[in-house]
Amino acid sequence: MLRSFLPALLAFTTALHATDYYVDPVSGDDHANGFATKADGTNGPVKTIARAVKAALPGDTVHLATAVYKESAVFHNRTGEPGKPITLDGHGATLDGSDALNPADWPEVSPGLFRNDNLLRLDDAVLQRWFFLWDGKMNHMGRTSKGLRPDLKKVEELQPGEWTFVKDDARSVPKSAQIFGSFYVKLPPGQELADAHIAAPMRSAGIQISGTNHWITIRNVNATHVYNDGYNIHGSCRDVVFEHIGAFECGDDGISAHDDCRYVVDGLVSIGNSTGIADTVDSVTEYDHVFIKDCLGVDLLFVGTNRHVIRNGIVLSHAHTPLSLSGTDPGTCSLLLDNVFIRREAEPAEARVSKGGALDLQHVTLLGCHLVAADGKVTMDDTVIGLAPEKNGLWGAARGAKAPALLKELTPHP
Repeated sequence: MLRSFLPALLAFTTALHATDYYVDPVSGDDHANGFATKADGTNGPVKTIARAVKAALPGDTVHLATAVYKESAVFHNRTGEPGKPITLDGHGATLDGSDALNPADWPEVSPGLFRNDNLLRLDDAVLQRWFFLWDGKMNHMGRTSKGLRPDLKKVEELQPGEWTFVKDDARSVPKSAQIFGSFYVKLPPGQELADAHIAAPMRSAGIQISGTNHWITIRNVNATHVYNDGYNIHGSCRDVVFEHIGAFECGDDGISAHDDCRYVVDGLVSIGNSTGIADTVDSVTEYDHVFIKDCLGVDLLFVGTNRHVIRNGIVLSHAHTPLSLSGTDPGTCSLLLDNVFIRREAEPAEARVSKGGALDLQHVTLLGCHLVAADGKVTMDDTVIGLAPEKNGLWGAARGAKAPALLKELTPHP
């Protein structure tokens, strides 16, 4: 009887142990089981994140090899358990949303001018976020999501190193937001497209969360060169934790909460995105240890009907708007900044608290920003508001201004 009991006990004990799954985009095989060893043909790392995340159960951890992945990590209706989250540990891996242009898909329509009629599924929101990478450098054509978006150039106006898009309304689908048209890239005459080192952002996000998700932990991972958000969180989520994550040069937000999402972030670096953080609707978020730099549209954007917190942060602001906070009628969107340093690295700009916004500044330094409470509410304690240091005469127009001038619009006004 004892002999028959022991195998069952062993199987039960094994089931209680968490499983570690390993992903390697170079040596992995999605027909393997994802375990670390390669004792036979079925063992060893899998090739794709999707394969490992699908297999993971409460308490399991998906480990990424420190590599560049041409793949998004998608969590849809995934649920861990209290004390046993499903964990993705990137170990410093990068999720890269861009792919090199395939010359076979881009015929040369005139000397140095190349066209693609079906690059990817498009709508106006994607187009306003769009960029190409030339030798690894983003080219927005002066346009950015949630910032300035001048009209795209006409094809005949393009100079080498530029791109544009021309809509084809004849291909439109009734009652659909999808748009059709052609992308054009311009190279110096005689240069081959294969030699131009151009890439396009073909994936929408690095980390994508949708549906209903509970007890998920994502750590030590970077997202870059996607056309939308580095970390795009939709649906309803609870007990979701991000630790030590980075978002670099994404077409829209570094990280963005939507809908009914609640999560915490400990350690965020957001550099070169259109928006550093953009949380909306009924989301509730808390950030600790934040560094934001070189964003284009808005550094900190919060709009909706709930509360948000940023503690221990540094924002070096190049964006068109350093901070924008507003509520959605009839609710209030509140933001607590605690021990946060914000400094304009460009000309002074407006940090605006609009109707339904409530901004609480605790131990904050705000330099080079005109803080405007436009029907919003601002409270401050142990907070300094003043001019940012002038750099190489860049802000000559601000020379001689006094700190009180930055405060004069703080009281609500129409």
